[in-house]
Amino acid sequence: MSTWVTVITSIISTSGRFHAIYSTFTTLIVLMPLIFLLAIALGSVHIPVTEIFLSIADPNQERLLQTQLIITHIRLPRALLAAIIGALLGMSGAAMQGLFRNPLADPSLIGVTAGASAGASLVIVLNSDFTTGIWGLSLISLGAFSGGIAAVLLVYYLANITMNKTTQYTDSGVSVTTMLLAGIGITALAGSITGIVELTADNDMLRRISLWRMGGLDGANYARVVIVAVIAGAVFLLLPLHSTALNALLLGESEARHLGVDLKHLKYALILLVTIAVGTSVAMAGSIAFIGLVTPHMMRLLIGPNHRYLLPASALCGSILLLLADTVARTIIAPAELPTGIVTAIIGAPVFISLLRRYRYGYI
Repeated sequence: MSTWVTVITSIISTSGRFHAIYSTFTTLIVLMPLIFLLAIALGSVHIPVTEIFLSIADPNQERLLQTQLIITHIRLPRALLAAIIGALLGMSGAAMQGLFRNPLADPSLIGVTAGASAGASLVIVLNSDFTTGIWGLSLISLGAFSGGIAAVLLVYYLANITMNKTTQYTDSGVSVTTMLLAGIGITALAGSITGIVELTADNDMLRRISLWRMGGLDGANYARVVIVAVIAGAVFLLLPLHSTALNALLLGESEARHLGVDLKHLKYALILLVTIAVGTSVAMAGSIAFIGLVTPHMMRLLIGPNHRYLLPASALCGSILLLLADTVARTIIAPAELPTGIVTAIIGAPVFISLLRRYRYGYI
C-alpha cells in the first residue's frame, strides 16, 4: 500500500513540475513580444502601437516618416541589443551558479566585468578619439572586451598553476574554489588599475568612465546587433549542450565524475562560453548589474534546478528584464535618460534581498 502511495505521489509531483515548466515558458514567450513592442513604443516621443504597425505595413507613408526614423534608427536596434544582451547575461548567470554550485555566484566572479572596466578606462584616458574603431565598434568597446578576456585568462592561469602545485590529481580540472579566489584577487587588481587610471584622467574622461561603468544601451546600432547576435547564437547553441553535465554537477564533483562527466572539459567549456558572452555584453553595454544574478533565482523558484529548462528560461527572463529596465531608463526622466545599469541595480537589489530573506536555507 505504501509503495502505491509513493508512486502516486511521485506522479503527481512530476505532473505538477511539468505544469509549472509549461506555464512559465508560455508566460515568458507571450510576454517577450509584448515587452519588445512596449520598448519600441515608449520613450521621449510616445509612438502609438497602431502607428508602429502602420509604419511596418506601409513604409512609404510620408506622414509616418518621423515615426519610421525613430523606430528603425533608434529604438529597434536598441531593443534588439537589450533583448540579446539580457538573454546572454541571464543564461551566463545560470551556468555560473551551476558551475560553482552556489546561488550567489555571478558571471563577474571570474573577473570579466572588472577587467572590462579597466580596459575601457585605459582606452578612454589614452585615446582622445572615441569614435574610431572597427566593425562599427568604438575603441572603448574593443578595449573593454580585451580587458575582460585578459582578466579571465589570468584567473584561469593562476587557478591552474595553484592546482598543479597543490595536488597531483587534475582529472577534475581547475578547482572552482581556487578559481573563485583567483577571481576575487584579479577583480581587486583590475579595480586598483582602474583607480590609478582615474587619477590621471581629466573631468571629461572621468565622466565618460563613470557613465560607461554605469551601463547603458545608448550606443546601439545595427552593426553591434549583428555582432552580438552572432556570438549569442553560438552561446545559445553550445551552452545548453552542457545542461545534463551541470545537473550531475549539482550532486558534487565526485558524484559527477563517477557518472561519467568530464569535469575538466566541462569547466573549460563553461568558462570560455561565459567569458565570451559576458565580455561581449559588457563591451557593448557597459556593466549591467543583477541580471545574471537575479534571473536564475527567479526561474529556479518557478521551474526547479534542472538546467535543461533553467538555461533557456533564464535567457528569456533576462531578455525581458533588460528590455523593461531600458524602457524605464528612457522614460522615467524623459527627455533625459538614466543609465540602464542603475535601473537594473535599483530593481534587482530589493528582489535579491527578498529572495535571500525567504530562501536563506538550502540551494535554490
